[in-house]
Amino acid sequence: MHSIAEAARAVLETAEPAEKVKTARLAARRWRRGELAHRFDVAMPERPAWPERPELLPPNRMPKRGRAGSPRARVALVHALAHIEFVAIDLAFDMLGRFGGAFPRGFVDDWIAVGADEAMHFALLDRRLRGMGSHYGALPAHAGLWEAAEETAGDVMARLAVVPMVLEARGLDVTPATISRFEAAGDSATARILHRILKDEIRHVGSGTKWFESACARNEIAPQAVWRDLVARHFRGIVKPPFNDSARQAAGLTREYYAALAHDGENFP
Repeated sequence: MHSIAEAARAVLETAEPAEKVKTARLAARRWRRGELAHRFDVAMPERPAWPERPELLPPNRMPKRGRAGSPRARVALVHALAHIEFVAIDLAFDMLGRFGGAFPRGFVDDWIAVGADEAMHFALLDRRLRGMGSHYGALPAHAGLWEAAEETAGDVMARLAVVPMVLEARGLDVTPATISRFEAAGDSATARILHRILKDEIRHVGSGTKWFESACARNEIAPQAVWRDLVARHFRGIVKPPFNDSARQAAGLTREYYAALAHDGENFP
């Protein structure tokens, strides 16, 4: 592979989790070394390659995790988080491979760094699962995580608005409480991993916000109003409080974007 688009597609077409992690890390190293041309000469696949396990289920068919704090519940939660990070590898590489040609090189710099982070996060959680006597694929996983990518495949503004600025920003909101749950259960090993992920995810949301606002400035449009409109049209879930205002602020996602939601807890009209 000689171009960044070829490298991104190689990640997306790798199904086996450990190999996807290796392919993502190799792409990031080759980009940093200047070994990949800033060229978008191949298309991204409609869907990435994934392993046969975990079984993917709709949200209403996902099994209960068990009593909060129990070993079974903790394994189930770590497995769910690992799946999120696994899909996030593909989301990052699809972002740069699908849309990088419309932006300066810095766009690829940011999103390939995000992809390498997500690969590292998945590897940490997968190793933690094995330490807990389980492994990735042992339990069912949520089937809907790629829906946001499919919904926004033709619109980079919508992709930036929904994936980093809604989905990853939600991670900023819920991760501190998740860390507290593991700490309360005496699981400091998992809590340390989640602390690291939270720190990195602030940067990821920041990358999304930066490039979203850059595109808005180029088009001379107000970012907050455009964001609300795009989320209303392309996000199938509900955006609601509580919000981690300090983490969002650190990522540049100010309350001007979501203040109305914090007030009434409703999604956009």
